[in-house]
Amino acid sequence: MAFALPACAQVAPKPVQAANDADPALWVVKDKDTTIYLFGTIHVLKPGMTWFDEAVKTAFDRSQQVVLELVMPDPAKMQSLVMATGVSKDGPTLTEQLPADKRAAYAKAVTDLGLPANAFDRFKPWLAATNLSIAPLSKLGYDSANGPEQVITAAAKAAGKPVIGLETAEQQLGYFGGLSQKAQIQFLGSTIDELPKLESTMATMVDEWAKGDPEALAKEMNDSLKDSPEVAKVLLVDRNARWAEWVANRMKSPGTVFIAVGAGHLAGKDSVQAQLAKLGVKAERVRY
Repeated sequence: MAFALPACAQVAPKPVQAANDADPALWVVKDKDTTIYLFGTIHVLKPGMTWFDEAVKTAFDRSQQVVLELVMPDPAKMQSLVMATGVSKDGPTLTEQLPADKRAAYAKAVTDLGLPANAFDRFKPWLAATNLSIAPLSKLGYDSANGPEQVITAAAKAAGKPVIGLETAEQQLGYFGGLSQKAQIQFLGSTIDELPKLESTMATMVDEWAKGDPEALAKEMNDSLKDSPEVAKVLLVDRNARWAEWVANRMKSPGTVFIAVGAGHLAGKDSVQAQLAKLGVKAERVRY
């Protein structure tokens, strides 16, 4: 889910490890005076993986503008937005909302984070699901500071390149908040079910990303979202369609743009590239 979850998910730092090379997939859309690169990211990575080189770095260097899913607001604002959209002050607790057969596993998932079993009881199901999806990755050594978004943002700042977002934090959180109660409970339930294999699943997905294998990545993504069709539509398919429209519209203006979004958005039958094809715009894989 780290490939589909919005970029607002953040993970605390972990120790450094030995470097290893990655060659993630890169695509390009171009006409006579406009070039747009599409790069798939993982929002969190372990330290020491080298990916910001070769064709990816060349594409970045050639670009006058950098586009991310969103430009992160300051932590205080982000916390305020999360509290406003993801916390309920009254009504049934989250534990009470869960099906009885999920409650024990849910309590274990929360306490495994070193928190009291009722720590998320005022959270809406989507917020508990995202926390349970992302927080354990920190223990496994993954860190948003190593993720492409933060690396690319720092490089853009150093090079004086403007950075803009396809979405705002309000929009991203709004996608979650707009999910039906049924979809939110399904999302949380499938997150709980997947936690025991989170380490192996994440390792597999990072390996597929590093090898530049979007087809394998799409299979993993489809599997992780199969129980939550509404979540898949809201978090993946609809956003891909909007982003494709943004790219198609941007092609009307000259220049070179480097777009970096979660790799799950650039994989599978509903990918940004597939949505672009529907608009008559062809994205080509950059081989390197």
